[in-house]
Amino acid sequence: MKEIVVLGAGMVGRTIAWDLSRDHHVTAVDINTANLERIAARAVSRKTADIGDAASVRSLVSGADLVVSAVPGSLGFRVLGAVIEAGKDVVDISFFPEDALELDDAARRRGVTAVVDCGVAPGLSHMILGYHAARSEVLSFKCCVGGLPFERVFPFEYKAPFSPADIIEEYLRPARTVEGGRVVVKPALAEVEAIEHAELGRLEAFCTDGLRTLIKTMRVPNMVEKTIRYPGHAERIQTLKAAGFFDQDPVRVGNQSVRPIDFTSAVLFRSWQLKDEDDEFTLMLISMEALEAGRKTRVDYEIFDRRDRRTGFSSMSRTTAFPATAAARLILSGRFTARGVIPPEKLGAESDCFNFVIDELKRNGVRIDQTSRPAG
Repeated sequence: MKEIVVLGAGMVGRTIAWDLSRDHHVTAVDINTANLERIAARAVSRKTADIGDAASVRSLVSGADLVVSAVPGSLGFRVLGAVIEAGKDVVDISFFPEDALELDDAARRRGVTAVVDCGVAPGLSHMILGYHAARSEVLSFKCCVGGLPFERVFPFEYKAPFSPADIIEEYLRPARTVEGGRVVVKPALAEVEAIEHAELGRLEAFCTDGLRTLIKTMRVPNMVEKTIRYPGHAERIQTLKAAGFFDQDPVRVGNQSVRPIDFTSAVLFRSWQLKDEDDEFTLMLISMEALEAGRKTRVDYEIFDRRDRRTGFSSMSRTTAFPATAAARLILSGRFTARGVIPPEKLGAESDCFNFVIDELKRNGVRIDQTSRPAG
């Protein structure tokens, strides 16, 4: 039994702590005691601390065999750096704006394995591409992913599995795509397209910045990542954006100075907050074209999950947590030993590791369908 420290006990952090506590000793750390009290596994130790302080992080992880970082994106890069400085192997799911590969030299010097962006997308999506790119020439990669409630409530028809601030950041950050081998930067929410799904009906997908490390690590001529929502969502967000509701420069309201983005986040939290009783789902659709034995092949994946009523865990927490816990188990067992900052596509390139992650997701009830056929 290994000692694991989970930094962050939000929705995903709690699921990670629960899963890993089934065969390891886990300590969950969060500054919010309410988050710690909601951890389902009684065997998990709980510690209240400020994870935003690097010295505190180094002290908290000093006795750990492995660390999982599930902190907000605004803290992610700094926390990852502190864990690497402490010489601890780490699996990171925080969606921070900085380039994790900048910490590669530090991780190698410390002999650390740091698997980053290890959620559903980025994460599982990257593993899938990494697996196929190691075995064939991938010509194109498209990933559409999103989490949504089954009940559609006007006006946004959306519930946020993460904090509204992190979702808004996703809607504001320019989206990097690859077209004809060149990086093309597009506004977030660009290129809205309709998706027809047999079970869920009509959805929409728009560009977001989810390719991340794939831009540097994969020689695939055409790549794009899009976020899935119900139809009309992108237009409503664009309206708020155009009206200045996401501006970061303060405005005077009475005698106070307020940033519009802070006000908007607070207001949206009321309507976007995902409640424990909300029935919701996560859907990821991946399509690739690849040359296999000289023939062009179309490879499709569909990953679908919904809230687990037995455990209470939401689909987004499950599909984000289980790739991370699978990677943690691979490191702890000695089956994955590469040093440095490791993007998930590098882990997925190793067939034993990829198959282990897929098996872990299936063991936890996540539906994964994969088909291949000749491309027209």
